[in-house]
Amino acid sequence: MSGFDSQIPYWDSAAATKTFTHPLHLPWLGGISKHAAILDYGCGYGRTLKELEQEGFDNLAGVDTSPAMIERARRLHPGMRFTVLDAPPLSPYSDAAFDAAVLFAVLTCIPDEGAQHRLITELNRVLKPGGTLYVSDFLLQDDERNRNRYDQSASHYDNYGVFETDEGAVFRHHPRSWFASLLCEFETLDTRDITVSTMSGHESTGIQILVRKSALASHKPVSSPDEEERPGRF
Repeated sequence: MSGFDSQIPYWDSAAATKTFTHPLHLPWLGGISKHAAILDYGCGYGRTLKELEQEGFDNLAGVDTSPAMIERARRLHPGMRFTVLDAPPLSPYSDAAFDAAVLFAVLTCIPDEGAQHRLITELNRVLKPGGTLYVSDFLLQDDERNRNRYDQSASHYDNYGVFETDEGAVFRHHPRSWFASLLCEFETLDTRDITVSTMSGHESTGIQILVRKSALASHKPVSSPDEEERPGRF
């Protein structure tokens, strides 16, 4: 299974051409201070951070594994803070550094369950007690095109819903129950289904989930039982 950094060449090549479309649901941000520290993990070229800035949020940071994505982000948004992740999923930030984090269409880029757990562990670490995590990603699709892609890749990958694109990238769509399992250490505040266009222009069903870290939690991160046993991509 691909590691966190194994698809960086794909994202570098896609940095100048791909458009991301997962919507930002502003009512979910209504209770967050405009001065709150917010991290966009897997920020790409900074689209979501730009939307947050336009809504008045002024303490924003973005990280991504793709140097080309970060280069594009800095060019488009020169006043924002962007960092290339050198050792993903680890970020350069201290424990409890952020009031909120957004994770938009990132889990779909990480087929391996252990790697996803490690990413959520890292986000748990950098969130303050009571901090919120806003996840947006893809559900399993039920159309013939996607079912065929899942079936074609089923013998190569551990999890149903993983597929390879013609460009050589590996992605994963998830059963609804997987998100509940992955985010079980957080309190679920709200969920909503969305319709979103993929990077190739296909209409797909997604899910958005707003969760909160326990206000009583220490900065000690949670870990998945097998996180040291599984290979890890972002």
